[in-house]
Amino acid sequence: MRAAVHDRYGPPEVLRVEEVDRPVPKSDELLVRVRAATVNRTDCGWRIPRPFFVRFFTGLRRPRQRILGSDFAGEVAEVGRAVTRFRVGDAVFGQTRGFGANAEYVVVRESGRVASKPDAVSFEEAASVCEGAFYALASLRKARVGEGQRVVVYGASGAIGTAGVQLAKHLGAHVTAVCNTENLDVVRSLGPDRVLDYTQEDFTALGERFDVVFDAVGKHSFRRSRRALTADGVYVTTDLGYLWHVPPLAIATRLARRRRAIMPTVGGVSDRDIDLLRELIEAGKYRPVVDRTYPLEHVAEATRYVETGQKTGNVVLTV
Repeated sequence: MRAAVHDRYGPPEVLRVEEVDRPVPKSDELLVRVRAATVNRTDCGWRIPRPFFVRFFTGLRRPRQRILGSDFAGEVAEVGRAVTRFRVGDAVFGQTRGFGANAEYVVVRESGRVASKPDAVSFEEAASVCEGAFYALASLRKARVGEGQRVVVYGASGAIGTAGVQLAKHLGAHVTAVCNTENLDVVRSLGPDRVLDYTQEDFTALGERFDVVFDAVGKHSFRRSRRALTADGVYVTTDLGYLWHVPPLAIATRLARRRRAIMPTVGGVSDRDIDLLRELIEAGKYRPVVDRTYPLEHVAEATRYVETGQKTGNVVLTV
């Protein structure tokens, strides 16, 4: 099968497409013929692991995982003997437990993050569901977002931000979405209560107080957000660039019990939350956003675009 692989760390140019062995499903796994997969910032972070000690997990001298990509959509090509929920030919979407989706075939556990693809979305859209939505859902739950709360989603046009706007509305919040001028119309179409252009307005200078500031891109610090929070408000970010400063900040603000920072986490979701996302899509309450699509052979070009930090929603590889 064809797959996008890399054998060394470095810029997007280290990625190339070559023939590799097709994976074989175990008894509780599906073999999925991939029709679409995403390129996201998690892939980019594993291709250039920083700081250096991250390589203890990814591989010291060279990457242990040659094939990146975790989000996918496609058709079931083969099932293990213990699989009961899916049959050959079923259209599915989901997320692998590691990587491997940027290829013609990928194996996933039946009990993992995989579900039937809603008829209302294309393979490209279905492949764009999981990464942003799971990060957003985990963060909103950690912040205990609920009915009537006032929530700011900063970076509302990215993969996590577009998911965060829609999921916060699903949870009953009043949502102020913040993005740049170019993406105002896209973000408005997702149903927030208000959209602000950060090049024209600073939400912290409005004189309003919010229960949650959800920084979906890691470009708005707790220090800047603090003055816009209610006395018991929280700031949460998913960006790994802030991971190293957020833990001590979270501890310090927890002790103060006022205007807290929360560590980024994906522990607030389960594999079966993919069924929630499918149901929201089928009910017309969630729409994955696709910015650009590239053929698998253009994986380096797709990755370069992701690394500009200017994508709207998701970038998809068609396989």
